Order: sequence, then C-alpha cells, then structure tokens
Amino acid sequence: MRTYIGGHQVVSDTDFVELALGTPLDLWLGVEGESEMECAARLDAARDILADNPDFPDRVSQVAAEAIEVHAPELFNVTLLPARRSAGRRPYRGGVAA
Repeated sequence: MRTYIGGHQVVSDTDFVELALGTPLDLWLGVEGESEMECAARLDAARDILADNPDFPDRVSQVAAEAIEVHAPELFNVTLLPARRSAGRRPYRGGVAA
C-alpha cells in the first residue's frame, strides 16, 4: 500500500514527517558537523517559519500523536512473563527461624 501526502509519495518515516510538516527535519534537528554560522542561519530560518506559522507547534503535536496512534500496537506491545519459581525452594512466609 502506498501513502501520499499532498500528491507526494511517502517512502520513509522521514518523508512522512517532512511532508506532513512541510519542512525538512534537518531544519529543526540540525546536521552533524555544522558550523556555528550554519547553525545560526538554520535557527534563524526556523524562527522565521515559526513567526509566519503560529499554528506550527500544534501541527507538530498532531503529526506526533497520529504517528503514535498508528504505531501504538508495536510501541506498547508489552507481554507479561509468567512468574518463575525455583525448584525446591519454599516461598518466604516471614517470621523467625527456630
């Protein structure tokens, strides 16, 4: 099954987030080895986007919530293990040995 957002095909999780938000993740997370000047320019661009789109944090939260909802079965697939008892040991009953 193929997924499309705004006419663009999503081929990875990163594509999904970038297309849903309309910005590349590197803008918000940075890139390894970027210079101070590159970091300053990236953060300046991010501030401009936030100033122009005051609803952006809400959209980010919505995308995150939808991703959690879709992947909740895998994220929260917790299975309780049965309690094991060692052979030959009696459970502690408290008290003092005589």
